[in-house]
Amino acid sequence: MVLGMSGALYCLRHRSHHKLKEKLAGLGSYTGHDATAAYQDLCRQRMAVQTSERGDRSEVFHPSHTSRINSVSSQFSDGPMQSPSARSSTSSWSEEPTQTNMDISTGHMILSYMEDHLQNKDRLDKEWEALCSYQAEPAACVVGQEEQNVQRNRPHGVLVYDHSRVILKPENNQSRSDYINASPIMDHDPRNPAYISAQGPLPSTVADFWQMVWESGCVVIVMLTPLAENGIKQCHQYWPDEGSDLYHIYEVNLVSEHIWCDDFLVRSFYLKNVQTNETRTVTQFHFLSWMDQNVPESARTLLDFRRYVSSCCISLGC
Repeated sequence: MVLGMSGALYCLRHRSHHKLKEKLAGLGSYTGHDATAAYQDLCRQRMAVQTSERGDRSEVFHPSHTSRINSVSSQFSDGPMQSPSARSSTSSWSEEPTQTNMDISTGHMILSYMEDHLQNKDRLDKEWEALCSYQAEPAACVVGQEEQNVQRNRPHGVLVYDHSRVILKPENNQSRSDYINASPIMDHDPRNPAYISAQGPLPSTVADFWQMVWESGCVVIVMLTPLAENGIKQCHQYWPDEGSDLYHIYEVNLVSEHIWCDDFLVRSFYLKNVQTNETRTVTQFHFLSWMDQNVPESARTLLDFRRYVSSCCISLGC
């Protein structure tokens, strides 16, 4: 009787597999919504078959196999070895709920692309034509080369592009200028720049720098150059050694300075607009061992520095 039931189950399973293969082979001829529905139905049937097969295998699974899997998994974990009766390892591997969901999502994406491609046979040609006709943004640096702005750039430094420069409010500027050698950097939303890349301030542009920090709402400054290298000044110190300094209408107060290691330190500033009496806190991360004509000696130090900066940005909601 048991042999007869086993034979019947085998025949039913073989017939089910045969039907699945026939549907899978004919899926290429489906279009539109029918193809998506057929694919979903195939996924559900396949999941049911796999569940049934796992159920049959679990009946003949030898206990020694379970203990072997648990012992192997324990070699890659920090905790103690689990007993063979613990199912946390084997159940998570065998059931695979996440993998099934990923397969369905991927299938829908592929079917959607194929459907769109069949309906728009010239899609690839149009994409290629658009790619060939693409023109980059104009790379002009006219504003940075104007006579009144040349002295605001570092000698032999990189100039900012006209189409992507930070524009200051002239009415708040000491020289009634809107120029600073700095560019916004986009992340994923062009309307909301995530970063600003700026040259190290000169003695004559420190007030412009703090104006940019204030008007752009910056709360974190990442400085990647030492103040001097081999006796050559790389950047003017734009903050006070202690107490506070006034740069036009922006008062900068050094609150704290923490030396994390020989390679970088963290400073906290209290920034005040003396015209409006508004105040803000700004954190500066200063990396000290990135020389002008070299790379950092230790990649790990640079990665540690990046981790500290990222943690600070997350805590501040940047």
